[in-house]
Amino acid sequence: MLTKSSTELVRQRNSVLVLAALRRHGALAHTEISDFTKLSSATISAITADLEKAHVIEKSEQQATSGRGRPRVLFRQRRDCGYLVVVVISSDGVQYSLVDYAGKLIDRFSEERSHDPTGAERFIASVKVGLARILSRSKLPQEKVLLISISSKGLVHPTDPVLVWSPIFGSNQIDFESALRPDWRARVILGNETQLVAAALGANEENARPEDFRSLAALSLGHSIGLGIVRRTGQGEREISAPNFGHMLHMANGGLCRCGSKGCIEAYAGFYAILRMAFEVPLDTIPAKFVPVAELDKIAAQARQGHRMSAFAFRQAGIALGNGLSRLLSLTELMPIAIAGPGTRYYDLLRQGVEEGLGQAHVVRMEGMPEIRVVPDESILVFEGHLDRALSLIDQELVLSGIQGSD
Repeated sequence: MLTKSSTELVRQRNSVLVLAALRRHGALAHTEISDFTKLSSATISAITADLEKAHVIEKSEQQATSGRGRPRVLFRQRRDCGYLVVVVISSDGVQYSLVDYAGKLIDRFSEERSHDPTGAERFIASVKVGLARILSRSKLPQEKVLLISISSKGLVHPTDPVLVWSPIFGSNQIDFESALRPDWRARVILGNETQLVAAALGANEENARPEDFRSLAALSLGHSIGLGIVRRTGQGEREISAPNFGHMLHMANGGLCRCGSKGCIEAYAGFYAILRMAFEVPLDTIPAKFVPVAELDKIAAQARQGHRMSAFAFRQAGIALGNGLSRLLSLTELMPIAIAGPGTRYYDLLRQGVEEGLGQAHVVRMEGMPEIRVVPDESILVFEGHLDRALSLIDQELVLSGIQGSD
């Protein structure tokens, strides 16, 4: 196999930098692209010419605010260059979104999902129907969809779009690549939902305070307990991970978890765990696969009115979360913690336990309690995380195919 010339590799890398600047800042003039990328004016001219010829970007003119002088020439993504389908698998449904290359939402709908843990094949069939439906609604030819980005709670294979374990399907693995490949030519990727939340929060932090941002943890509370960590590397890039936080050990031989183990954090802090504790159900009772938020609302209302076991259930959940976070900070560093997910509506009941659990960490006792912020709308962050990851991958693939095709 021939190795690409260093000149071509540099050109591809610089082209991705240009597209990343447009992705981050919107439509930009020639000089603005040069300022953001630190590339020379001649290099910007050559790259934008190549990308425009490949129909990846387009030019437009913006009249000067004074009405005098030459209009500014702005570069932006060509919206019809390609399309992305985002599939968000949640505890009670599946959401399908169609997005153009500029990141604009075109269409979206949601469908309820069966909670049959043995129905992986039926679930895949329903996803195929959903994908066909969103394509049909838009009347787009299938080849215009360049990437399908899927997310779920659970364990995701590090390189392949394979759901290794999930709260609903257990160890029944789902290989989305194999399942969709006969019908779809688009690239298929899969992400852990809380990892995408961390990615979106990290991007927002970096935009808000680029010089100060170091790391951040995103804790998702709900039917499952998820954690995502975003850290800035020495090279200034974002490193994002999703450790199996919800299934870390909280108490040896403790409550039965949905994963089959005993004593996991989720077995004390997940919605089913709070329900089980509040009603004084034996801890070895098989966990419910799905608990409606309305049921937790009733328990929370009782806790706020002084009901002892209801308040105790939330406090125990908070302690389990806090103990887990204390171990995390002991292994990494003191970092801000963003709490997201439907469980944020109960944070007033969880807070005392979370802080008590965090206080067990030596680093917290030495340096103080980490900043804890509540992020109420997790779904927006999940979607932003999808766009951040998927559109960057599309940029890279278009650079490879577009520039090569224009040579």
